[in-house]
Amino acid sequence: MSVNSETLIKFLLSRRSVRRFKQESIPIDLVKKILDVARYAPSAWNKQPWIFIVVTDSVVKNKLAKIHKWAYPLEEAPICIVVACNKNESPDSFHIDCANAAMYIILAAHAHGLGTVWIHTLRNVEDIQRILNLPSSYIPIAMIAMGYPAEIPYPRPRKELRDIAYLNSFGNPLP
Repeated sequence: MSVNSETLIKFLLSRRSVRRFKQESIPIDLVKKILDVARYAPSAWNKQPWIFIVVTDSVVKNKLAKIHKWAYPLEEAPICIVVACNKNESPDSFHIDCANAAMYIILAAHAHGLGTVWIHTLRNVEDIQRILNLPSSYIPIAMIAMGYPAEIPYPRPRKELRDIAYLNSFGNPLP
């Protein structure tokens, strides 16, 4: 596969958080393709401590959508993917490992024309574990609302590079 770097950069910069979805189902084979990509996310010592729970049941999605006020996109999304990590398998890095896998899901979905939004989970770990019957060793790191976009969000403002990038030590600006 030959894709030039400008095409890849445009792809990365075109991703947006989508919170409104068309009521169109996503073929399970497409979801499996997306999750297959997520298996290749980097993890410390290649532990791959993640699991992916695909939630299509509206009752379960609505319970997850009510765990906090910013989880509302799950009500409308055809699919929710919960990324959870086994903290015993990778005790020092499970948060980062699963964040990497979640980002791979988001980018793979974008590549297939789907919209996503990352929904925070870490304040509601026990609620999510209870709803999904997750063992206590599995910590939900992200819930990803996914569907065909019913909106095209505008790019949000970004901090200037000069305000966030330094050379060799904090406060020493990049030339």
